[in-house]
Amino acid sequence: MKLVLGSGSPRRLELLAQIGITPDAVRPPDIDETPHRAELPRPYCARMAAEKAAAGTLADDELMLCADTTVALGRRILGKPATAGEAAEFLLALSGRRHKVITAVALRWGTRMWQADVVTTVRMKRLSDEELNAYLATGDWQGKAGAYGIQGPAGALIPWISGSFTGVVGLPLAETAGLLRAAGYLPRPQTQPEAP
Repeated sequence: MKLVLGSGSPRRLELLAQIGITPDAVRPPDIDETPHRAELPRPYCARMAAEKAAAGTLADDELMLCADTTVALGRRILGKPATAGEAAEFLLALSGRRHKVITAVALRWGTRMWQADVVTTVRMKRLSDEELNAYLATGDWQGKAGAYGIQGPAGALIPWISGSFTGVVGLPLAETAGLLRAAGYLPRPQTQPEAP
């Protein structure tokens, strides 16, 4: 059985590598990620992961693994900011407050779909103007839900989380490994380099 990662995220590739999995192919699907009117963050995130998994064309021996990460401030979905101004707006809204990071995972083989989601509570420190501007200047906010990635420079702005660190990064490894096992996926053993 071959594994296709339906994501262009280098972070998800790195996370899979941590558990010894290298996808056979990477094919990010192109779907509309606009939330429905009044859609809540957790159902939105689960729908996005499932729609991504359903969008890809697969061979009979291929599994499609997709995920979606959403930052939720109450009922508000903070997606990927389009501009530095929008990123600043998101970060100021999160400053000094707790919020939820939801990552949903969907795995498809033929017509079968396995799904899981993980909700992690995250607290961002109260940001000074200097901290906000220094972080925005890194450009690390680009392409990241909620305008930050905990695994980069923004890690210095996050003093506390309760839940899955890898879920906040973008792929909860324990849950992903469980879905892969449920689908019968057994990764090929990684060969270790010979000792000198």
